[in-house]
Amino acid sequence: MNTQNNAHDVYVAGLRNAHAMEKQALSIMEPQVSRLTHYPDLSQRLQSHISETEEQINRLDLILERLDESSSVIKDMMTSASGSMAAMGHAAASDEVLKNTMANLAFENFEIAAYLSLLTAARLAGDTASIQPLEQSLEEERRMAAWVEEHVPAVTETFISLKSAGETAKR
Repeated sequence: MNTQNNAHDVYVAGLRNAHAMEKQALSIMEPQVSRLTHYPDLSQRLQSHISETEEQINRLDLILERLDESSSVIKDMMTSASGSMAAMGHAAASDEVLKNTMANLAFENFEIAAYLSLLTAARLAGDTASIQPLEQSLEEERRMAAWVEEHVPAVTETFISLKSAGETAKR
C-alpha cells in the first residue's frame, strides 16, 4: 500500500472521529447553556459555538459524502453518551461552572489538534477540496479556545463573588 492510500485510510478514520468528537462537544455544551444564569457572556458564547459546531458537523458530513463515506453511528453514539455523562458529573459539583470552563478549554484544544491532524491527512491523501472547510473549523475552534482562556479569570471571579455573597454560584 502506498503513502496516499494509507493517508486516505487515516484521513477517513480521522473524519469519522472528528464527526463523533463534534457530536460529543454538542452533548457537553448544550446542557451547560441553560445552567449559566449568572454567566450571560459564557452562555451567549457557548450558544454561538453550538451553532458553529453544528456547521462543523455539516462540513464533515459533506466531506464524507463527497468521499463516498459516512460517519460512524456507533462512534457518534458512544462519544455523545460520554459527553452527556461528563456534563452530568459536573452538574453535581458545587463548582460546576469552573469545572465546565476548564473542561471546555481542554476540549477546545483537543479539537484544535484533531483538525491540525485532519488537515495534514487531507493534504497527504490529496483531498485539496476539503482544506478550506477544515481550516474554517480549525479557526472556529481556535477562536473558541482563545475566548474561553481569556474568560477563565472572569468566570472564576464571578464564581467567588457570588459564593461570597451567599448566592448560588455554580450556575
